[in-house]
Amino acid sequence: MHPGQHPVGDGLVRRLVAGRFPRWAGMTVERFPSGGTVNAMYRLGEDMVVRLPLREGGAEDIATERDWLPRLAPLLPTAVPQVLGAGEPAEGYPWRWSVHRWLAGENPEAGALEDPVALARDLAAFVAAMRSITLAGAPQAYRGGPLAALDAPTRAAIGELRLIPEEGVDCDALTAVWEDAVRAGEWDAQPVWLHGDLMPGNLLVDGGRLTSVIDFGCTGVGDPACDLFPAWNLLPAGARKVFREALGVDETTWARGRGRTLSQAVIALPYYRTTNPAMARNARHVIREVLAERRTGGDGVSTRPLPFRPHP
Repeated sequence: MHPGQHPVGDGLVRRLVAGRFPRWAGMTVERFPSGGTVNAMYRLGEDMVVRLPLREGGAEDIATERDWLPRLAPLLPTAVPQVLGAGEPAEGYPWRWSVHRWLAGENPEAGALEDPVALARDLAAFVAAMRSITLAGAPQAYRGGPLAALDAPTRAAIGELRLIPEEGVDCDALTAVWEDAVRAGEWDAQPVWLHGDLMPGNLLVDGGRLTSVIDFGCTGVGDPACDLFPAWNLLPAGARKVFREALGVDETTWARGRGRTLSQAVIALPYYRTTNPAMARNARHVIREVLAERRTGGDGVSTRPLPFRPHP
C-alpha cells in the first residue's frame, strides 16, 4: 500500500516470536486479514495477536500503545488491547512490535448494523469516557491539532478526485462542506483525550453492541471533534442523531467533526482506491453520508455545549 513498506510474512513472525519470546515458539502463526494501513496482524495461537508496523511511522504508534494502554484501560467502558509482550528489532525487521491479547468480535459494517441506535449509544459512552480522562502528561493526538493544518492537503485531495471522473464525486459540494468546517473556527478550549482513529476497522462488536476499541496509536489530547468520525463513517442518519445528542455536540464542533471526517475520506480515496478496498469503500461511504447530510440541512438536533472535564 505504501512506498517503502517493509515486507512481512509468517516466517518472519515465527522467527521474531521464537527469538524474543521462546515460551511462545511453536505456536501457530496466521496472517489476519485486515483493512488496516499501518500494521500487519498475525494470530499467535488462539489467544494472542502479533502487531507489526509496515512502515517507520507505525513504530511510534507501538510505543504510544505500550505507554498508555495500561493506564487508559481501567478508565474505559469497553475492552482495549492488552500488551503481553514488547518485541524489538531483529531478524532484519527494523522496528519495535508487540504481542497483544486477542479480542474477539467483528468489525461493524456501515449499512449492515444489527442495532444502530444501541451502537450509537455505546460509541457515545466510549467517547465521553475518553473525554473525562484527566491523566497528566498526555501526548498531542495525531489528528487533534488545528483544522487549518488540513486545509492544503484536503483541497489537494479534492483536486485529485476531480481527475477521477469514474468516482462520480461532486467536488464542488465537497469543497463547500470543507469550507463550512473551516469557517466554524478552531477549538479554543482545553484539549480533551481522544482515541483519534475511530474507524470501523478499529471497533469490535458482538450482537450489534460495541465490545472493544482497538488501535490506540493515534491517542492523545486535542480537538473533541476528532472523535466524531463514527457519525459519518458508520452510523446511519437516525443513529447519528442519537450519537450527537448523547454527547451534546454544539454546531461548530459538529461542523469541524464533519469536516475532519470528510478530509480523511477524500485524502484516503485517491490514495487507497486500488490498493485497499476496505479503506476506499469506507471513504466513498463517508462522502455519500456527508453530502446527504448537507442536502437535508443536517439532522436538526438542538444541542447544549459539548461537555468535557478540563485536562490538567
